[in-house]
Amino acid sequence: LHTIAAELDSGKVKGEPVDPTQLHAPLPRAYEWVDGSAYINHIVLVRKARGAEPPETLETDPLVYQGGSGVLLGPREDIVLPNPEWGLDYEGEVCVILGDTPRGVSKDEALSHVKLLTLANDITYRNRIPAELKKGFGFFTSKPATAFGMVAVTPDELGDDWQDGRIHLPLESTLNGARQGAPEAGPEMHFSFADLIAHITQTRSFTAGTILGSGTVSNQDENMGVSCLAERRMREIIDGGTPTTEFLKVGDSVIVEMKNSSGQSIFGSIEQKVVAP
Repeated sequence: LHTIAAELDSGKVKGEPVDPTQLHAPLPRAYEWVDGSAYINHIVLVRKARGAEPPETLETDPLVYQGGSGVLLGPREDIVLPNPEWGLDYEGEVCVILGDTPRGVSKDEALSHVKLLTLANDITYRNRIPAELKKGFGFFTSKPATAFGMVAVTPDELGDDWQDGRIHLPLESTLNGARQGAPEAGPEMHFSFADLIAHITQTRSFTAGTILGSGTVSNQDENMGVSCLAERRMREIIDGGTPTTEFLKVGDSVIVEMKNSSGQSIFGSIEQKVVAP
């Protein structure tokens, strides 16, 4: 990959113009798509929104769920909304793609299994979650297909912005052209990717091509904005008793993107429009 990139940059080999609308997710499908919830502020806010208390093990035991990995949406694929009452939300996340990762990996050796980094929009039907969780068996119909960034990069491409199993850059999101936030992905990621990998490998191994997500990037400082609408709605409830922000509707457009300190987009942007079936 390094050789090909260098030859393209130097002009030694001929490249082709990139049409973002034709790009698929970095992996057309994954052996497994495992999503964590590493940002405690997000857990507290969204649980308040549905009248639930945070787990007693909030700071010691990571939350994870297993999403659908047979269909992964590309960075320009539409989000289909079959029913507006389902409460469609976006969730901006950072992800790692693992190589073959054995059972029982320690935190100290976990990051050696991280091969690539990318972004995700973990699309969620918020209003389907409460009834689903009451069954005591986790997310399923509340989680349709997830969208991923157009590019996955090796960790060295981030330089010092990849430290301790965290990406230390802001994650930007906009809705219909209006900035929703740019929370920092590093400082408040309570469970690093090393923590998450050590957690999920306690009882089983993972095949190369497994995608592991951070969960919604979230900061306590309200001035940093949000990476999902549920957090904004919860803050409105705390401030005024009633949420004024609507969930996504047909015609809305969402963008999720991460840039380096030079303003260059690292993974390309995820840009999606909400459409009816």
